[in-house]
Amino acid sequence: MDMQSYSFNLAITLADIQAYFDLRHQIFVEEQGLFTSHSTSHLMSNEVDGLDAIAYPIVAKLQTQVVGVVRIYELQHKLWYGGRLGVHIDHRRAGKVGKGLIHQAVTTAHGWGCDRFLATVQPQNVRFFQRLHWRSLEEVHLCGLAHSLMEADLDFYPPGFSDRPHLQSLGFQPSIRQPPLKEAS
Repeated sequence: MDMQSYSFNLAITLADIQAYFDLRHQIFVEEQGLFTSHSTSHLMSNEVDGLDAIAYPIVAKLQTQVVGVVRIYELQHKLWYGGRLGVHIDHRRAGKVGKGLIHQAVTTAHGWGCDRFLATVQPQNVRFFQRLHWRSLEEVHLCGLAHSLMEADLDFYPPGFSDRPHLQSLGFQPSIRQPPLKEAS
């Protein structure tokens, strides 16, 4: 499959948002075991965190199927982060989906005023990011594993032209974006 087969966009429909969280759960909870879960639902997983309340989800789709995910968020004025980059196991060949998601994430944030874009990257993916014009800044530990804090060279990622939507306009609902509260025993 060539790059033209995939589309890369903000997840704005309820179906895309659900598929975004489902794929994240599949990759980071079920496959990698980085987070815990008491069910097969992302709602019962600690993989969904407080950053999801301020993050813009981006999906890679092949026709109607979500095959890749990443989130972007602004932690400080003009300082953006990408995170939870994941690609469905059947679409990891040649890095096309990951490369497209990274490009979409950085160019979107750059178009929204980003002047610095960072990500924490798992060790097995550092060389992939370096080939995409990222540099390692330092080693950090997340979820008990070493990661590399990396920075994108914005000269290689022209600003995108999409308008920045208000998070509320994306149709997010608290029941989707946050795990349910546990009842006191």
